[in-house]
Amino acid sequence: MRTAQFWISSAFVFVASLVAIPSASATSIAVGIGAFGPGSTLTTFTGLALGTEVNGRTVDGILFQYSLGNGRLAINVGPNTTNNINLPSIVSDPGDNAGVLTMTLPSLVDTFGYGYALFPVGAAPLLNGTIISLFNGATPVGSLSYTATPDPLFRGGFAGIQSTLAFNRVEVTFNSVSATAFALDNIRRGPAAVPEPTTLILLGTGGLGLLATMRRRKKQV
Repeated sequence: MRTAQFWISSAFVFVASLVAIPSASATSIAVGIGAFGPGSTLTTFTGLALGTEVNGRTVDGILFQYSLGNGRLAINVGPNTTNNINLPSIVSDPGDNAGVLTMTLPSLVDTFGYGYALFPVGAAPLLNGTIISLFNGATPVGSLSYTATPDPLFRGGFAGIQSTLAFNRVEVTFNSVSATAFALDNIRRGPAAVPEPTTLILLGTGGLGLLATMRRRKKQV
């Protein structure tokens, strides 16, 4: 009897200790367009009328929200073809580029990216041209900053990110100190990520199984 009680108590301690294990931190790396293989989704704004409001609009399952509200971002011609930007694209009005563009995705993914360009033209690279911050719901997952380079006149590029933890919300900002406006286009996201059971869940399940076995043995004693 005492032996069974000891093992039951030990199982409780074991499971409780597992719950206290902190979750692992995500590692985020910059990736290029080549990281988006079969099953990835490319979102363009072809077919949307010029002047279409972006804030509150859903395109390809992505909900776009801009912290500065309506009338600041619209589907427009932008800088033509440069830095992975085509016509039409999301374009901010001059001076309305200091907000946060939030993109809520329809599913969890581990890879995301977009082409962007900054106004006005510039001959030198621009640090912190754009910053990507990832979230799983309200939980921060990771963040990366990208240098905007001329192509050939407008500074920008492709900002791609891959995370070891899946995410479903992306917050994007642009350098509003050295640039007055931005354009964004050709959004890419990886296939829907299927979260694997964490070590915590696996071990926790094993601990509960041990607890159930000990209870059965106690009844048989």
